[in-house]
Amino acid sequence: MPRSHSERHLMARVGWLRAAVLGANDGLLSTASLIVGVAAAEASKGAVLVSGVAGLVAGAMSMAAGEYVSVSSQSDTEKADLAREAAELAAAPAAELDELAGIYIARGVQPDTARTVAEQLMAHDSLGAHARDELGITSFTTARPVQAALTSAATFATGAALPLATVAIAPDNVLLAAVALSAFVGLGALGAMGARAGGANVPRSMIRVVFWGVLAMAVTAGIGRLFGTVV
Repeated sequence: MPRSHSERHLMARVGWLRAAVLGANDGLLSTASLIVGVAAAEASKGAVLVSGVAGLVAGAMSMAAGEYVSVSSQSDTEKADLAREAAELAAAPAAELDELAGIYIARGVQPDTARTVAEQLMAHDSLGAHARDELGITSFTTARPVQAALTSAATFATGAALPLATVAIAPDNVLLAAVALSAFVGLGALGAMGARAGGANVPRSMIRVVFWGVLAMAVTAGIGRLFGTVV
């Protein structure tokens, strides 16, 4: 009897990792960029703080709603595909058996073995076998709208908290530089955390995240300075 052993695969994290990294990165970057743009327009510290809080609340709600809608669409598509597959299994089980065996043959399994495997898997869980091997739907990739929405909202607020805290404690004369610096450090940390959690290259991820952060804040600061001068 073969010994069983447990393994931890990074794909198990894909459902929540994407939403968490996206939410935190977006919260930090969009809020920091908003604050930098307003501060560059020479607004008061109170106005900068209020705009940052408004950006946090609006952004968190927007992220939650957007994730819920988009992931719900994916979930609806998965359910429709599974319903169609269940109907096909009920109407033509022999054809579905041939189809499943053909999938294994295309992957390099010998025809006799492929058919035996297909028969055994369909006897155990025919819909599960076709969902996994024909449709590519697994427990790792199944859409979870509520989880994605809550994760995105919470991580957006967490990311946005860093530039807001910097505004609250930084002196007025270095407010702009302090927010930008804290954002760079936070973005770099998020890039490293996301890369480690996902098994990706850490320096490359950090550089990519910080680069786009610098670009976003530079553009918003320029717009804020321009409109602040005009007004």
